[in-house]
Amino acid sequence: MLAQTEKSKMEPGQERRMMRRFDMRLPAAIRVRELGPDPFMTETQNVSARGVFFYLDRAIAEGSHIEVTMTFPPHITLTDPVRVRFIARVVRVSPPLPAARIGVAAIIEEYEFLRTYPDSTSVSQ
Repeated sequence: MLAQTEKSKMEPGQERRMMRRFDMRLPAAIRVRELGPDPFMTETQNVSARGVFFYLDRAIAEGSHIEVTMTFPPHITLTDPVRVRFIARVVRVSPPLPAARIGVAAIIEEYEFLRTYPDSTSVSQ
């Protein structure tokens, strides 16, 4: 009941994020269990320590679990590129834009760093 009361005090459009988000347009491979084993390539719009936002060209349900693999480049890490794979849960799906893209916000539940070898082959550490 208290949570409901607190929610009702929030004004429409008020920021609910707890972590700072960073506008980062980075290539990402998204696997959606419900849509099969093949990844969908997209680009992130913003990333935070707890979540990610991107667009897909197909529908996905809130609550879906997804696997996201992406590489943070040297200009972000200030060292070598860092490849990360994480499991996230979709918490918000925005209506399609005119170009039929659907906005997806997901909260990160687990993550792992991946080793990248010079031949671009990666394996889990």
